[in-house]
Amino acid sequence: MPHANATALSINLNKIALIRNSREGNFPDVCEHAQRCIDLGADGITVHPRPDQRHIRAEDVRQLAKLVSPQVEFNVEGNPFAPALGSYPGFMALVAETLPAQCTLVPDSDAQLTSDHGFDLRSSATALKPIIAELKQQGMRVSLFMDPDPDQIKRAADIGADRIELYTGPFAAAHKAQAPELAQLLTRFAEAAHAAAELGLGVNAGHDLNLHNLATFRDAVTPLLEVSIGHAFTVDCIAMGMPAAMAAYLERCR
Repeated sequence: MPHANATALSINLNKIALIRNSREGNFPDVCEHAQRCIDLGADGITVHPRPDQRHIRAEDVRQLAKLVSPQVEFNVEGNPFAPALGSYPGFMALVAETLPAQCTLVPDSDAQLTSDHGFDLRSSATALKPIIAELKQQGMRVSLFMDPDPDQIKRAADIGADRIELYTGPFAAAHKAQAPELAQLLTRFAEAAHAAAELGLGVNAGHDLNLHNLATFRDAVTPLLEVSIGHAFTVDCIAMGMPAAMAAYLERCR
């Protein structure tokens, strides 16, 4: 578990699975990689299975659920409306089978390369409310992938979410470009996090966070309970080595 006043670091394994899937066999082994992350101090493991199983497969989720201990959070992300397809049993069936500590609901489709927007609860709240109740009844904490919009965040609280995960793609792009709107954008995220906290929602964040922008975001957006990072962490492991990369990310979260 993270130290007091720290932000939990959950490592997303999708890119490791993507590398594995580019060849026959099981190299790199997703579970072995997860164990290395845990041994180096990661607070959690995140996966985002999709029906086309382009990276994380349903069987990976099952194996990882057996691997993680109560001290390490298992977070499974995905579209709750994703149907069964081949050996993929459907998102809701998969999380019911594996019972992760946290289930993060994301409004993505198979056509998207990656998640790129939060829920619009003006249109999806009615459908999501019973799904959230079902997941909570099964013992999972439920987080909704959201844009930094206080009105939408209030709707997330109204339908029973425990947390939100702020979609940080726009912040990361503005930070990389040192765009003039960066300060204003950070203010939007900070206000959204404050609104969530006032409503009793925990705040997570993720998407394109890296060693260059993570501290800036964490300093501005409080309280920030958890970040999930995969793509940048994988690239930094190649450049720095895994122990050094993990230490660098944990330092920014502490």
